[in-house]
Amino acid sequence: MGCLSLVLHAHLPYVRHPEHENFLEEIWLYESMLETYLPLLGKLESLEARKIPFRMAVVLSPTLLAMWEDPLLQKRFKRHASDLTALAEREIVRLKDQPEFLVTARMYLERIQEGLDRWEHKYRRDPALGFRALAEKGEVELITCAATHGYLPLLGVRENAVRVQVKTALAEHERRLGMKSRGFWLPECGYQLGVERILADYGVKYFFVDTHGLALSSPQAAYGSFAPVLTSSGVAVLARDTESSKEVWSSKEGYPGDPIYRDFYRDIGFDLPLENLNPQMKPEGLRRFTGLKYFRVTGGEGEKQPYDPARGLERARVHARDFLLKRMQQCMDIGRYMKRPPVMACLYDAELFGHWWFEGPDFISFLFGEAHAQGMPLQFNTPSEILAQPYALQTVQPRPSSWGYGGYSEFWLNQANDWVYPLLVKACDRLTQAIQAHPRAGEIQKRAFNQALRELLLAQASDWPFMMKTGNHGAYAKSRVQTHLDRLNAILDILEKGVLKAGELAKLERLNPLFPGLDYRLLSES
Repeated sequence: MGCLSLVLHAHLPYVRHPEHENFLEEIWLYESMLETYLPLLGKLESLEARKIPFRMAVVLSPTLLAMWEDPLLQKRFKRHASDLTALAEREIVRLKDQPEFLVTARMYLERIQEGLDRWEHKYRRDPALGFRALAEKGEVELITCAATHGYLPLLGVRENAVRVQVKTALAEHERRLGMKSRGFWLPECGYQLGVERILADYGVKYFFVDTHGLALSSPQAAYGSFAPVLTSSGVAVLARDTESSKEVWSSKEGYPGDPIYRDFYRDIGFDLPLENLNPQMKPEGLRRFTGLKYFRVTGGEGEKQPYDPARGLERARVHARDFLLKRMQQCMDIGRYMKRPPVMACLYDAELFGHWWFEGPDFISFLFGEAHAQGMPLQFNTPSEILAQPYALQTVQPRPSSWGYGGYSEFWLNQANDWVYPLLVKACDRLTQAIQAHPRAGEIQKRAFNQALRELLLAQASDWPFMMKTGNHGAYAKSRVQTHLDRLNAILDILEKGVLKAGELAKLERLNPLFPGLDYRLLSES
């Protein structure tokens, strides 16, 4: 009847601060590990063990892969999980006379311990091993995105900046996972004319755009977002399905807003006295989310009601069945006008599932389980499997687009962050010129150029302009951009004077040791 391609985009900015024993933003990684990545792996492995067929794609960003393999962050994650375990154990004691909350507290302790055990022993502290095992069996297709999630339409002022983001990402994907990435996730689904030519140069077979990227294509895509198309460079394009997106993403119409589901914002990190939270709350006295939450969404303006894990799980099953039935209806409505089965690319941020929507990993598991049990005439396929089907693809020119607010680049270029881009262009040009001026660089110079390029890539992350626009962690985002550019310029200043010392360089390398195979010559050869 039709094909569903479920694609989860797993990405976090590079948040590593060895200069501080405890750093607030590093917790983004630890939360996502316990709430999204490890639960998702667990659900997929459970499907495999129960012989329930599934196919999906997962985007693993290079910065996320870099943090997963970092010994310092691995050590700190274990400490975080151990602290959270101790907090959950204390919660079980505190709630022993409150059965409506005790069942949830016990659930948290079990989930934390189970996730930490699999991370330590099954994946040897690196979740990439779990995803790679699923990929090697053909159940999951692994895809990369830009090296530091740079927003390519705005970085495209300098083509070499885009090329370095793309080629570095592809090389890191192959180094970490032992396989090439056939597809490429454009950060924020940000498409600009010509990026397909760069992707084609490096062997990429397909990428994704938001719905209007094909709805406004030239010539118009005959089947809109319901069939892949080809670009003139031979790279295929799949567009996001609007309806399936709305049902999961929408704060008003989406499943996660159901009153039975666990509420994200009501957390004991803000409810309990601080003395009940230490040592979990770090630095001392700072309130933040712990992940231990006992209330459901409830709805309305009244008092929040206790969360019931069993009811939440059953509601996720109901919503998975509803999702599948609606996709079947879509296929029947659209398929009558098509000469091939409709294709629906269901694109989501992975962190929505588990972190924001607690029951999200169960929802994904139920999608495959219900489709199998009910014998539904829908086929789950990876993007590569869809493109291998024997249907001719129309050649079109997609339109510039993104999946951000307004559909274009407004969220990454506005009064809150427009100062960033002239500095990025200036830094890119200065580093390119310095590299070209040293065609026979010595060993220290090579290391210096590589580190300067790391700093440039980190400054280019789309996460920083995004945070500046939202105002959430905006000061941190500004400091990250400025710090990386300051380090780049400091390296080049010292190189110009010819007095760069190995010890000074090693200190910078220890701060940001990602992308060990980075080759600075990419910037001048592009």
